[in-house]
Formats: sequence, C-alpha cells, structure tokens
Amino acid sequence: MAKDYTFKNTIPLAPLKIIAMDNCADFGKKVDEYIVNFRKHDQEILKQREANIEFRGYDRDSYLVESSCPRFGSGEGKGVINESVRGSDVFILCDVMNYSMSFPMYGKQHIMSPDDHYQDMKRIISTAMTSARRLNVIMPFLYESRQHKRMTRESLDCAMALEELTAMGVSNIITFDAHDPRVQNAIPMNNFGSFPCVYQFMKALLMQEKNIAISKEDLMIISPDEGAMGRAVYLANNLEVDMGMFYKRRDYSRVVNGKNPIVAHEFLGSDVEGKTVIIVDDMIASGESMLDTCKELRRRKAKRVIVFCTFGLFTSGFENFDRYYESGYFDYIVTTNLNYRKPELLTRPWYLEADMTKYVATIINTLNHDVTLHDIMSHTEKLQRLIRRYKGEAREDD
Repeated sequence: MAKDYTFKNTIPLAPLKIIAMDNCADFGKKVDEYIVNFRKHDQEILKQREANIEFRGYDRDSYLVESSCPRFGSGEGKGVINESVRGSDVFILCDVMNYSMSFPMYGKQHIMSPDDHYQDMKRIISTAMTSARRLNVIMPFLYESRQHKRMTRESLDCAMALEELTAMGVSNIITFDAHDPRVQNAIPMNNFGSFPCVYQFMKALLMQEKNIAISKEDLMIISPDEGAMGRAVYLANNLEVDMGMFYKRRDYSRVVNGKNPIVAHEFLGSDVEGKTVIIVDDMIASGESMLDTCKELRRRKAKRVIVFCTFGLFTSGFENFDRYYESGYFDYIVTTNLNYRKPELLTRPWYLEADMTKYVATIINTLNHDVTLHDIMSHTEKLQRLIRRYKGEAREDD
C-alpha cells in the first residue's frame, strides 16, 4: 500500500463509522474495504516500529453501520440506525441521483427523486446528530447544484440545502466537481470540499488506450462551454498541451424544458485536425449538447474524440449515444462510478469507468485522522507521475 494512505504518527479524532445509504450501498462496501486495508497496513508499520495503536475500534473488519429509511403507506418516512454511533466520527454517503429506487405510497410505487433521497439523508443525520462526535456528509453529486444561482425571481436551492445541512450540525460537506464551486460562499464559516476527478479519468483512459500521443502536436483539451473552462485549463496545463473552447449561442427569447435552447456551438481555439481531443465537463444530462460538440469536432477533422465527464446521468437514455458512436463522432465516454449507472451502460463499447472508491476511502481516512486534505485535493503530482510512466520516462521516486 502506498505511503500516502498510512498514518504512522496520528490517531483518529474519534472512532470511524460509515453510513452508506441504500442508494449507494455497493459503492460504500468498496470504500469500506479500502479503509480496512489501509488500517491493517498502518498496524503492520507500527508493529515494525514496536509501537501500538491504543485506540478503540481502530482496526476493524468493517466500519459500515446498517441504516434504513422505511416508509409508511402514506409515503411518510423515518430514519433508523441499527447500532450506536455515540462518540463516533460519522460519515454519511448519499447518491441523490439514484433513480432506480422506489417507495410505496397509497398502494403505488413512486420512483425516488433527488428530493426524496435528500430528505432521507436528513432523516439519518437527525438520527445520528444527538450522540455522534462529528457528522460528515459525502454527497458526490451535490444536491440541486444546477440551481446554484439566481437569474430572475427563482429559488436558490443548492445554497439553501448547504445552509440547512450545516444548521443540522454537519461539520464537513464533501462533493466532487461541483457544477459551480462558488456555491460554498453560502456557508463561508463551514468546511466544504469539491474534489477533482481528472487523475482517475486519465488513468482509466491510459489503461485502455496504449497509443495516445501526449504532446502539443497530437493532443488537445476542449471545454464544451465557459462553465467547464477551469477543469480544461487545469488538465491542459498538466499535460502541457493546448486547449480550446466552445461557447453556446442561445435563444434567450424562448424557454424549453426550463432553459434557453442552444442555437449553435461556436469554437474558439487552434486547429484540431489530426489531433486526439479530450472534452472535459462535470455532467452529461440528456447529452444533446455534448453530442453536438463531438459532431462539430469530427467535422473539423479531429482524429479521435474522447469525453471526460464526472457524472453520466444519461437522462434521455443511450440510443443517441449508440447512434453517434456508430457514426464515428466519438470514441469513448469516461465517467465515474460516483452516481448510479444502469447495468446496460456498463456493457456499451464506448463506455469507460473511472473508479473513485479508493479516492473516497482516502478522503474519509484522512479526515478521520484530522489531517490536511491539501495533497489529496491536488492531482498535479499524481497526474505528472502517471504521464511520465505512460511515456516511459519514470524517475526513481515514481
């Protein structure tokens, strides 16, 4: 196990307990397995130094706590935790985008919406808050993150949710690639972390493709809109390649499905002809805008088109993606396993998955030890090490 995941000279703030809600139970099990292995390795190192961790519950077979949110026939619910969390450092994992779950209400099954998952998470928080030493929420897809700013007379749902969670006593809110991380300004006195996924994206791609040339002449990073510029600039700088950007011309005189329709995608950047291009974004919803971007890049004679996207929601299904793939408009779409994915997505030839379980386990383990997260939040050194190994230029310290 790499030294980055061991803590030889610190003990946790409190005994670790992980509550993985039903909407991300499988993900939680994998995270738990990594933490168990991390801490066994800690024990081995300390034994070599003739030391001993004198801390209750440090080395366990599992840190998971069973919980549930049963519903009454009327649709009302409650949160239940099946073991004590008194004095513990509790981490609650919740996937608010899991649309595969349902609950009974007046004799009918209702698909759970993000609102329902968020409400259940609050039930678990309220169950644990009276006795836990500290409460932490890991919500990979930040609830209501697409409603993060006010354009006219409308609600500020994401800011209100963050304020509500902190008011309930949540100490740390962890998310990934927040749609706009500036939403943390709603809770300036509390801890909010939005973690990047670019290292896991590159690792998944380079494990699949062994002949990608990483150079200015052969590779280019693309931002599909102005909102994704920061992610694209960061990756382009680390790979030492150029970047380009599309901006969406919209018809502001109309509103369709809650947004102004896109009239055209305009490109700003150097020539992409003959290059592999990587599009970086935070989410794919229906995918129409992303597919239009892929098609436009192929029209400009890009050699290969690859999409990095943290959350693959695919709200309109996979048919359009299958059709565009068969037409040669893109080569791969890489997303994380931070949100629910339909089983049929995993069988698509164009789909690659960036596994985030080890990363989440490292975040939990580090926070529980009350150690700085700075090195974990920055992927610069890890990315550059990965690229050197891929190019065969690895140094001794790699």
